[in-house]
Amino acid sequence: MAVSVQHEPQSQRFTVEVDGVQALLEYQMRGDQLVITHTGVPEAIGGRGIASDLVKAAFEYARGAGYKVRPACSYAAAWAERHAEYSQLLA
Repeated sequence: MAVSVQHEPQSQRFTVEVDGVQALLEYQMRGDQLVITHTGVPEAIGGRGIASDLVKAAFEYARGAGYKVRPACSYAAAWAERHAEYSQLLA
């Protein structure tokens, strides 16, 4: 399922809305590091790969901006372990 992830830099988050329900990834900028602090997908829209889409969007944003990524939330850390193609971005 392709979803349209929106970046809201002023709120330091990425969001997606599916079936009227919002999922999000929150981060904090610490110097040149994008620290992923929370990934949340409500149960109503779970099981569709939305959390993965959010984390991938954050990593792609960091790559384009020249940032390193520190996945401080457990989901993002597990995702990073499964996606070795992003390992060079890890802080």
